[in-house]
Amino acid sequence: MIGVKGVSAEKLTSLIGAIYDCALDPQRWEATCQQIAGLSKSTAGGICVHDLRHVQNNQLFVFGYQPEFLEMLENYYAENPMAATDIVSNSGGVSAFSMERYQMLETRFFREVLKPFGLQDMVWFPAMQTEGRMASLHASRSENEPDFQQRDLTLFKLLSPHVCRALAISDMLDTRAIRSEMLEKTLDGLVAGVFLTARDGHVVYLNHAAESQIKMGHAIHLVNNRIVPTDLAARKALTKAMEEAARDNAVRNMREHFVAIPAGIGGGYIATLLPMENGQRHGLLASFAASVAVFIQDPVQTTLMPGEAFARLHGLTGGELRVLLALSQGLSGTEAADMLGISEPTVRTHLQHIFSKTGTSKQLDLLRLLHNSTPPIRALQTTAH
Repeated sequence: MIGVKGVSAEKLTSLIGAIYDCALDPQRWEATCQQIAGLSKSTAGGICVHDLRHVQNNQLFVFGYQPEFLEMLENYYAENPMAATDIVSNSGGVSAFSMERYQMLETRFFREVLKPFGLQDMVWFPAMQTEGRMASLHASRSENEPDFQQRDLTLFKLLSPHVCRALAISDMLDTRAIRSEMLEKTLDGLVAGVFLTARDGHVVYLNHAAESQIKMGHAIHLVNNRIVPTDLAARKALTKAMEEAARDNAVRNMREHFVAIPAGIGGGYIATLLPMENGQRHGLLASFAASVAVFIQDPVQTTLMPGEAFARLHGLTGGELRVLLALSQGLSGTEAADMLGISEPTVRTHLQHIFSKTGTSKQLDLLRLLHNSTPPIRALQTTAH
């Protein structure tokens, strides 16, 4: 580690450790900024965040400044040499007003902002630059103190990469935490069971409905943290669909995969698999390290309101509605019969009755009529907001 005159290696190591502690607990920044100020013999300091979208300048975790000065600093942001420098500087590049290029004594900013509050010099570096925000860490000396010297600039150059990394980590964790929390609330509000799986098939997240499906144990179990249908044929079909979804990730294919999962006591679920490592889908689920999303749903329960209304409108029986909703999930007559625990002829009989009651003659027209009765909302679209 590069040494700084008058600062022991032990103090530097301790301070760098404190900086990284701030990545996990941002409230530590004020105390850490005070430590930095102490080593640089500064009277005040903190972190400034400029919101580029709303043109706001916020002083965070600051100490040693009068409130009136901070208000003045915000009002004069456009004339502040710190702002102009941060826009063109690389993250971590250290500057000070006392550097010859700023000629601060001749500026209006010095006369109207710094001098009235007894400030002589400021040292700073841009610490984070994103599309919507800029942040810098700074420290100040009063007019009773000498300007910042090379020794002080060396200290800030030593600390700047660590501060930049800590803020980047904190910003990433904060963003992911917000997204994850919002996404979890949305997923837990769904009737469908949602299983997010990694590339190897291991479940990395499941919502409340999925937990209930596992606890019921009629159609699916979690074995070695993998989704395992009780039905052998469904087990093989789900394994194959998972492999296909993983391949779709590799070739950037966005298609969905459907699997019927019969329950041992009759009825069952429809599983819809979606590759997630593409575009917005990947961005949404990056917090969970998810590769494939598996939506497992009871075909009657998930569309209960529109399905029930459709059945009442056309006078469908419960059995006819079950067949219709199973077919609406993309299952063939054979798969629908297998899932519902009835014969194929029974499925065909129900379908003919439905045709007669709805005034349709083809399955495509029937499904179009049903879909026109369903709210235009899909589970995946819901999770994006």
